[in-house]
Amino acid sequence: MKSGKHPEYNPTTIICACGAVYQTRSTRDNLKIGICSACHPFFTGEQKFIDTAGRVEKFSRRYGSVHATRAQGTVSATQAQASKLATKKR
Repeated sequence: MKSGKHPEYNPTTIICACGAVYQTRSTRDNLKIGICSACHPFFTGEQKFIDTAGRVEKFSRRYGSVHATRAQGTVSATQAQASKLATKKR
């Protein structure tokens, strides 16, 4: 490798807003981050799924279920494309 072209890769400290400290290597010195695996809700198990204002039920009422449209005999987009390709090949 050519000298002077690549940045220096040095040991550094990463400090989270929650107080967790990680030692690693980076091209930057003393990084400060806002969230890490020690305080992120996904990793701590505190993640909650909130259905604000019944959005799932509203969607279900508006568009119905997928099984109801298939039972009525409608053709899906992939089936329509497959039939078009089959007629072109003939």
